[in-house]
Amino acid sequence: MSGTPRLLDPEDSGLAATGRIDKNATALLARLAKNSVANSLRSAISCALVCATLIFVPTNTHADDGCPTRKDAINTDRPGVTNSSVVVPYGSFQVESGIDWSVTGGSNLLTGSETRLRLGVANCTEFLIDVPSYVGSINGPHSSGFSNVVVSAKRELPIPFGIDISATAGVSFPSGYHKISGPGYQPYVQAPWSYQLSENWSAAGMFTVTWFPSQSEKNPTFGPTFTLGRSLTPSTNMAIEYGGNYNHQRPTHVLDTLGQWRFSKTQQLDFQAGFGLNSSSVDHFFGIGYSFRLDALFGN
Repeated sequence: MSGTPRLLDPEDSGLAATGRIDKNATALLARLAKNSVANSLRSAISCALVCATLIFVPTNTHADDGCPTRKDAINTDRPGVTNSSVVVPYGSFQVESGIDWSVTGGSNLLTGSETRLRLGVANCTEFLIDVPSYVGSINGPHSSGFSNVVVSAKRELPIPFGIDISATAGVSFPSGYHKISGPGYQPYVQAPWSYQLSENWSAAGMFTVTWFPSQSEKNPTFGPTFTLGRSLTPSTNMAIEYGGNYNHQRPTHVLDTLGQWRFSKTQQLDFQAGFGLNSSSVDHFFGIGYSFRLDALFGN
């Protein structure tokens, strides 16, 4: 349903017989539609500013003893939907890439390189860019083209009780094909979290809110996830994950399993395989990826 209220109906106003609609009323509807987009954009900017405050205001206690350092092993946002709750160490540059094969709506799609660049710009704070990926339709009616570039900032927060949580704010810029990523700018805020249940078991999740100023009927869109993981060895782990997307139309739900192998402190191989749980979701998908981290680019 559109975010613009229905204020004039020819049946209600007695104009159905002539088919005429007052020009002033038409102008009013146009202004309301414009205001709806403006209100959505203002709400998105307000939430982004709150999140940005959390990201950039220093939290010295946590920065000194709670956030990752170069001594820690690589920790990636790949390969699942749920992003990592911890940031890249200060002065480190991390590259995460992969390629996916999926089947949706009768089309076989190949997507790559799904590259995310992450830079630790301060203690507990990182800057990240999602480089446009190419979605290629091997067969079927699905469109081919590039996705948008997404620019974000992320800060790990000082939460007690052994919970790791971060705040992320970013914007998807309309640089790609609109049939792949949608039209217009798409600001979002996000909160990934994780908790160590035992020596080998952990739980994690993420909640994302995205705004579409050019598509007010989708505002806001919510994206919850939940992951249950187990460490198999000090360098390997596997998990099962649920990811949802609720956009006031038809939601999507996916279930997947994923694995990570850190064959060195700063390098990782991963895989992901899953399927959709309803007709509006992807049929099934499989992906592999490689990530690496470069340390001590600047800072102490």
